[in-house]
Parts: sequence; C-alpha cells; structure tokens
Amino acid sequence: MQLGRFFVLGVPTFWLGLFFFIPFLVVFKISLSESAIAIPPYTSILTWDWEEAFFDIHINLGNYLYIFEDQFYIDAYLSSAKIAAISTLLTLIIGFPMAYVIARSAGAKRVLLLALVILPFWTSFLLRVYAWMGLLKQNGLINEVLLSLGIVDQPLMMLETDFAVYIGIVYTYLPFMVLPLYTALEKMDLTLLEASQDLGAKPYQGFFLVTVPQALPGVIAGCLLVFIPAVGEFVIPALLGSSETLMIGRVLWDEFFLNRDWPMASAVAIVMLVLLVLPIMLFRNGQRAEG
Repeated sequence: MQLGRFFVLGVPTFWLGLFFFIPFLVVFKISLSESAIAIPPYTSILTWDWEEAFFDIHINLGNYLYIFEDQFYIDAYLSSAKIAAISTLLTLIIGFPMAYVIARSAGAKRVLLLALVILPFWTSFLLRVYAWMGLLKQNGLINEVLLSLGIVDQPLMMLETDFAVYIGIVYTYLPFMVLPLYTALEKMDLTLLEASQDLGAKPYQGFFLVTVPQALPGVIAGCLLVFIPAVGEFVIPALLGSSETLMIGRVLWDEFFLNRDWPMASAVAIVMLVLLVLPIMLFRNGQRAEG
C-alpha cells in the first residue's frame, strides 16, 4: 500500500522536478548573472579557486531592477495581460454555448461534436495559424466574400492587427476552454433547473443562478488554461500581429536571439512566471480555506 502510494505521488513529483523545477533554477541562475560576449553569453555567478581556497558569489539584481524601471517592459507585461484577458473572455463567450450543447446532446451526436472540437489538435499548430493568414489578408477568402457580396467597397485591413491576434488566440485555445466546461456541465444536476422553474424562475434566471454556479469549476479551469499560455504567446502575435503588437513572448525572443542578452531575458521570464503563478497560488489557497 505504501509502495503504491509512493509511486503515485513520486512519479508526478519527479516529473515536475525534472522538467519544471530544475529548468526554473537554471533560468533563475542566469537571470542573476551579467551579460557577456562569450559562449554562453553570460558570466558565472559562482567562482572558486581550490589552490587559493577562494570562493566567490557574484549576484546581479540589476536585471530585475531594470525591468521595473524601463517602461518598455512594463508596457509589454500590461499589453500581454490585456490581450490574454480579452482573448480569454472571448473564448469563454464562444466556448460556453458550445460546451453546453455538447453536454446536452445524445450519445452518438455528443461523440461527434467532441471529435470536432478535438480535431484541430490533429493538425500542426503552425499550419493553422498560417491558414488564418491566408483568410485574413487583403486578397484572402474573407475579403473576397465580402467584396463579392457588396458588403465592403475595398478590402479590409484585418491581418497584422490586434483583431487578427485575438482571432488566432481564440481559435487556437478554444478547445482548452470547451473541454473543461463540458466536463463540468456534463455532471450538472438537471433536476435543479426543473426545481428553479417550478419555483418561478425564468430561463435566464435559472441559467445564472443554477447553471453558471455549477459550471464555475470548469469556467475557472478553462480560463486558466487559456489565459496562462496566451500571456506568453509568441507565434500568433508574430505571424498575425503587427510590429506594434507588444507581447512579452516577442520581447523574450528579441532578448534571447537578437540582443543575446540572456540574463535580461531570463529575468523577464522569471518575473512573468511569478506574476502568473503567485495569484493562482493565492486563489487556490483561498478556495481551500473556504472549503
């Protein structure tokens, strides 16, 4: 019994330690170093000389101070949070009705609808983003249809805008919203809706007072699954957005590969991780305290 419990708890702990905690420590160590023209392009924070019995630790906090002093990085964080929040809200608005319809469908139809939601995962993420580039460009399919129907007189500028970025994020992460919502709605007790109707509640009142509270765990899970990766998204803003679309993922890319300032890039990544993880931990602790 104890051996089985050890494996059940030990395997995920080992996995998280190997693929999350150790890389985190490596990135954190780099963030405390200084940039250098070398390979790798940063100085070591630990130096020792066994012959002289000399051991020195050199920690540089200037990268973190510079992040909060330079308005560029602050704007990048705020812009990323804004784009991710709006995209998450749009994904929730679109995904909730989809999940509700799937949860209320019959067996065979439900399987088909779930398969359609999961189907995009069978295609390369990059190909799906490139497909949206073809749809949104000025001579793309959407503009061709609008022009042929006489809705617009000239092609709309949709590509290389924040609008295109929102479309790309919502389309890409929609399954991450639908599946948790479906799981929560599928377990919902429908007799509570019938009871609310018997007590005189109107359909919209039953939705907000009965359905939404029961689906809240799925809403929270779906929003976290969409918001967290959307904040650090790089490919979608790079391909669908303009040069003015400022997101922290692009800042990280520029710092790592263009400026080759690995310490600053690592500091930016650590700050982003703390800003994401800390509120989630506080929220979870608050939920446990209420429970």
